[in-house]
Amino acid sequence: MQNILHIHNATVYRERNRVFQNLCLNIDRGQHTALLGPNGAGKTTLLKLLAREIYPMPGTDTVLRLFGQERWNVWDLRSRLGMVSQDLQQEYPGNVSGREVVLSGFRSSIGTYAHHHFSREEVLRTDQLLQALSVTELAGKSFRSMSTGQQRRLLLARALVNDPQALLLDEPTSGLDIKACFFYLDTIRELMRQEKTVILVTHHIHEIPPEMKRIVLLKNGRVVADGPKEIVLTEQAMADLFETPLRLLESGGYFQVVPA
Repeated sequence: MQNILHIHNATVYRERNRVFQNLCLNIDRGQHTALLGPNGAGKTTLLKLLAREIYPMPGTDTVLRLFGQERWNVWDLRSRLGMVSQDLQQEYPGNVSGREVVLSGFRSSIGTYAHHHFSREEVLRTDQLLQALSVTELAGKSFRSMSTGQQRRLLLARALVNDPQALLLDEPTSGLDIKACFFYLDTIRELMRQEKTVILVTHHIHEIPPEMKRIVLLKNGRVVADGPKEIVLTEQAMADLFETPLRLLESGGYFQVVPA
């Protein structure tokens, strides 16, 4: 089975703050995984590490491989690993149209520019994704005029233009209303059925799809638990992770927490 992510003994700093020390984590293709933790657990740093925006400290036994490679042209990586993050959403210029958001995925850019030229096949792929994600009507609208849910769907289409093997999603339903949240989760589940490996980084337990069987708990820059959902996702483990009394509820394969 192909390895998507292999991290071994990685020590990672953000400015002068050490976030991870001797971090080890492996994710194989087809191994849908939720990385769950409270604010300050290191989730944002991990996202930036996988996006090649930051790097671990050099070490004799430190390894960070994506799809079996340690060195990547970041533009080539984007065609293998589609990413949707809140940082990306905030970086997009408000005047960019919906179609330009999706097209920009072919160039791994934030928006499109005059020197960008797109083939007929790229334009066709864009229109297919706009239709598949039910956002065709947003093609000509400005990004700033859209709801958070509409923006998130366009960014998902952007992540899918190169037909990546894996998707890295950062709190994908944050800021969405109930209808938009349910639509987005259904879309993620369909992508998983299409054999897209989904890596979910979140502190929202309700975002974890029923098909996601592996849970990794992060706290204070450490992996405190890693294993099958039925073993890791327990009431006591959630209470310890978020340091608050709670009850864990399950319905239809989805989980939610309420105060104890």
